[in-house]
Amino acid sequence: MQVAIYCRLSEEDRNKREEKDSESIINQKQMLRDYAEKKGWGIYKIYSDDDYTGADRNRPAFNQMIEDAKKGLFQIILCKTQSRFTREMELVERYIHYLFPLWGIRFVSIVDGIDTEIKGNKKARQINGLVNEWYLEDMSESIKSVFDIKRKNGLHIGSFALYGYLKDENERGKLKIDPEAAEIVRLIFNLYISGYGKSKIAKTLNEKGVPNPSSYKRQKGLKFKTNNEKSGTLWRYSTISSILNNQMYIGNMVQGKYGSVSYKSKINKPRPRDRWYIVKNTHPPIIDKIVWEKAQAMLSEKTRPQKAGEIGVFSKKVFCAHCGYTLKSSKSKGKTYLKCPTHYISKNECIGSFISVDSLEKTVLSELNKIFDRYLDKKRLLSLKIKPLSHTKTTEEKIKKNEDKIRQIYEDKLNGIISKDLFLQMLIKIENEQKSLRRVYKTTQKGEKELNLDSYIHPTHLTRELVDMLVEKIVVEKRVKGTKIVPVTIFWNF
Repeated sequence: MQVAIYCRLSEEDRNKREEKDSESIINQKQMLRDYAEKKGWGIYKIYSDDDYTGADRNRPAFNQMIEDAKKGLFQIILCKTQSRFTREMELVERYIHYLFPLWGIRFVSIVDGIDTEIKGNKKARQINGLVNEWYLEDMSESIKSVFDIKRKNGLHIGSFALYGYLKDENERGKLKIDPEAAEIVRLIFNLYISGYGKSKIAKTLNEKGVPNPSSYKRQKGLKFKTNNEKSGTLWRYSTISSILNNQMYIGNMVQGKYGSVSYKSKINKPRPRDRWYIVKNTHPPIIDKIVWEKAQAMLSEKTRPQKAGEIGVFSKKVFCAHCGYTLKSSKSKGKTYLKCPTHYISKNECIGSFISVDSLEKTVLSELNKIFDRYLDKKRLLSLKIKPLSHTKTTEEKIKKNEDKIRQIYEDKLNGIISKDLFLQMLIKIENEQKSLRRVYKTTQKGEKELNLDSYIHPTHLTRELVDMLVEKIVVEKRVKGTKIVPVTIFWNF
C-alpha cells in the first residue's frame, strides 16, 4: 500500500509553540513516517504546506496531493490530525466522505483516531469536522472584533499605506506623510480646482514622467495593492478620481469599505457607507480643508445621474487592438467618437485607435447584412407569419432551465460537490443571464401580434439589445495612414 503523508503548519501553530517552524514540520513528518513503517506502508510522497491555515483552499501541496489522489498514485492519505487536512466541514464531506471512497483512497489521522476503513468511524469524523468548523468561525469572529475595535479607535490596520502616506515605524497603527508622494497628491487637487479634467490630469502626470502609485511604491520598495491593469505604469482617470474622492487626505481615517462574504471566503464585497469606519483627525492632512471642499463641490456639480436606457449602443463592446483597453466615448461638434484611453493619457504607451460611432455602426450593419444575405432565405422568412408567442415560449423555456440549474448547483453545494466560491460564481453568471432573458421576454410580450421580420433581416440601425445579442466584442485598429480606412474585427456571438 502506497501512502501520501500530509503535513501543515500555520501562523496559529507558531503562536502556540516555542519551537521553530521547521522543527514542528519535522516532528509531524517523523511521527507519520514511523506510523507508516509500523503499518508496513510504502511512502509515496510527503506533501507539506508551511504557513497555511486549515481553511485555505489554495494550499499548493494540498492541491497537488488531491490531483495525485485523483490519478490513483497512492491508496492512503495519512495526517497527524483531521484538522491538519482541513478545518472545513464542507471539505470533510466532499473529500473524506464522497470523493476519496470513489477514488479508492483511505484517510487516516493518527492523533484523533480517524480511519475511513473502520465502520462506525464516520460520526467521529463528522464531529471532528464540526468542532474544527466552529473553531474557524470563532477564530474569524475573534479576529474581526479585534480589527473592528482598532478601526473604531482610528488605528490603521491595512497591510500597506495609502499613496501619499507611510506607516509610522515608531507608532503602530499610525500614518505619517510621505513628502515626495504628498506633493503629487497636492498637485492633483490644485490642477483639478484650476479646471483640469481627470483624464487631462492623468495625461499631464504621464507626460511629466511621474510614476503612478504602484510604480512609485515599487521603486521605493514599499508594499502596494496588486494592480491588475494591463498597463500598470500609467496614471489613469480612475486613479485620479479615487484620490480626489478620498477623505484620508484631509486627515480622516476611512476603513471597512469592503467586507468578506463569509469567514470561509476570501471574496470581498463593497459595504454600505453607513458601515464604514470613519474617524476624524487621526493623522496629518496632506490637503487643506478649503481645497478639499472646493474640489468636492466641483465633483458634485459634474456628477450627473445616468438616465434609464442612456447607454451607448457599443458600450463596453469595443476594444483597442494595440493595448486591449475598452474604447471610451467622447463628443465633438455633435458627433460621438470612440477613442483609446491609453493613447490619450500617454501617446508613447499605445499608438491608439479612434473611430466615429456612425462609421462603426455602418461597418457592423454592412457585415451583418452580408451574413444574412449569405445564410438566410429572406424570401421564405418574409412569407412566414411568425407570432412572438413562439419566441416567448423559447425564452420561457430558457428561464425555466436556468431556474433548474440554480436548484441543481445549490444541491451540489449542499452535498459538497462544488465549493461555496464556485457556487457564487455560477449563481451570478446564471442570474445575469436570467435578467437578459426576462428583458427579452418582457419586450416580446409587448410586441405586435405578428412579428415584423423585415426589421430583423434588413436592419437599418443598431439597438443596444441587438448588439448584446449578436456581438461578443469589436476590436478597432489605428486608421490606415493616408486613408480614411479604420480596420475593424467583429467577433460574433454565433
